[in-house]
Amino acid sequence: MNTRRDISTVLPLQRSVLYLLLILLTTLSSCIDEKEYPDMPQGNFEALWHIIDEHYCFFEEKRQAFGLDWNEVYARYSRQMDPGMTKAQEFEVLTNMLGELRDGHVNLYSAFDTGRNWSWHEDFPANVSDTLLRKYLGTDYRMVSGLQYRVLDDNIGYLRCESFEVTFGAGNLDEIFMYLAPCRGLIIDLRGNGGGMVTSAEALAARFFNAPTHVGYIQHKTGRGHNDFSSLQKQTLKPGKGVRWQKRVAVLTNRQVFSAANEFVKYMKCSPLVTTVGDQTGGGAGLPFSSELPNGWSVRFSACPMYDANGVCTEQGIAPDYPVSLSDDDFLRGRDTIIEFARQLLSR
Repeated sequence: MNTRRDISTVLPLQRSVLYLLLILLTTLSSCIDEKEYPDMPQGNFEALWHIIDEHYCFFEEKRQAFGLDWNEVYARYSRQMDPGMTKAQEFEVLTNMLGELRDGHVNLYSAFDTGRNWSWHEDFPANVSDTLLRKYLGTDYRMVSGLQYRVLDDNIGYLRCESFEVTFGAGNLDEIFMYLAPCRGLIIDLRGNGGGMVTSAEALAARFFNAPTHVGYIQHKTGRGHNDFSSLQKQTLKPGKGVRWQKRVAVLTNRQVFSAANEFVKYMKCSPLVTTVGDQTGGGAGLPFSSELPNGWSVRFSACPMYDANGVCTEQGIAPDYPVSLSDDDFLRGRDTIIEFARQLLSR
């Protein structure tokens, strides 16, 4: 399927994402349910394997990263299916099969459990401490739209963003940046942010740009083959219509920064005023889509790949400009190593 050629290449991310998602929905809805499978363990297995085989978008990236062979996965897990197995056993085998993708956007949902693979952050140090964050925020911090902020004692602004599941009002963002305007620099603490709405990530990032900026690319599936994709479509971020930040920024990251939060880091790295500090992000660079198995369980999977401004896939995460980890000595002294590094960076 060819995409339209008459659409401007300078689009808000929200519009371009929704447009491509509409194409994706049309494509997938017309073919995912084309073949019917029986509601039995082997039928559910076949349905799930083929849904992923025909519509998942990161096979090549996973092959390069750790040698994924989806056909070998089929051969190995199909032998584990048995007509007499319980629902719990069936769910476990199907979840383990999906776990071979090592993708945080891939989930299996039943009435009794949610199958997931969170190795993208569970296999790494957290590099964030709620105890230390409470110390830096204190009790008199300001809070609006899920964002917590205050001025640290060295006149560095601190903005804690734990999630993009909330819509940020334009007026709320204006108030935040006007309050922090006298600060000589700004720390955005993104650690532990598992994502949410791309539109919220876009709204916050737009306050750090003064002109339309090319921040990445996006594709959609055009066929059942593992490499059947459209051409790269530009993602362009427009500046926010309100108070915009003009000073240096340090964005703090760890392995739990995922999905829309990973996208936010991708946008911010396109600004010359922004530096990232901490650990590599968790990735999650595919817009998810859902389908259903014969037994009613639903499966979510990455179906629409996104790339940074250089055309590099960020599914495996984004490395920080300055790799910094929490140290045990600092923790015992009540100091957050990553925050302190960012404060020194902004004070230079």
